[in-house]
Amino acid sequence: MALNSGLPPTVEFGIDNQLITIKGFNADESKQNLHQQAVNIIASGPSIANLAFSELKGTPTIFVNGSISLIEEHNFTDVVGYVISDARFINHQPEILQKHYTGQPLYATLAVFEAMAVTHPDIMRTYHDAMRVLYPVDRPWGVKSNKLLFSKLAFRKKLLNKKKPLTYFTNHPNFIIDDSHNSAAIGVSLDITYGFVEAGTVAYVATQLAFSRYASIIHLYGIDLLNSNQPRFYENEDNSAPSKLDKAISDRIVPSFNLLGKVYKEHGVPVINHSPVSKALFDSLD
Repeated sequence: MALNSGLPPTVEFGIDNQLITIKGFNADESKQNLHQQAVNIIASGPSIANLAFSELKGTPTIFVNGSISLIEEHNFTDVVGYVISDARFINHQPEILQKHYTGQPLYATLAVFEAMAVTHPDIMRTYHDAMRVLYPVDRPWGVKSNKLLFSKLAFRKKLLNKKKPLTYFTNHPNFIIDDSHNSAAIGVSLDITYGFVEAGTVAYVATQLAFSRYASIIHLYGIDLLNSNQPRFYENEDNSAPSKLDKAISDRIVPSFNLLGKVYKEHGVPVINHSPVSKALFDSLD
């Protein structure tokens, strides 16, 4: 990782008296380069259940949270990423990783890997070389787990949990920050080697990852938003996780995606929203 990013280039986790090292994401790492390919990002909105996957299975694809379960039904031949940004997903749906994760490139926050060290130690031991840490720029530790977890990173927590306002990064060359937004500043990263900007949904993280990895066009599926009160496509009414999307849509998610769409298009990378549910919400997504 670039030395001036100020973020740890590697992280060590203690698992059964063994130290497991996971690298931080670095866009300069050759294996991260998508070489100007089109990329699909598949989220977990209920509209995914009605998607025809035959045209998508051969395209580089990034999954988020529970959408990785789609590989059980469909033969995706080019999985280039799996993104988890909130440790609460690990604790609420631990069976998803156990059943469907088999070493695909995994991008997650420190808090997610800390949760996995407890719930999925064998997975971390086996596939740590395929894993990369993503740091939220304003609070590098990320969304902490609801459970009390151990960590070899305890000495760093105070520093990494110290939250900075997004306006702190206004003049940083790798971020575009809009502080004119009514409720709070929003932003987007041009290179998540230096951190990603949060917007209340993991799909926003995955989109910044795709851009940082030099995708030529980014296709978004399953970002429904307006039906966030319904179970995700892989859930039912009995096991659905609570969603706060409805509270964040107008204040953070929509303005952030509009900013992202505008900025990335100016850099030659269009972002296309394929959800029939949310298409009218955005004015900067194709």
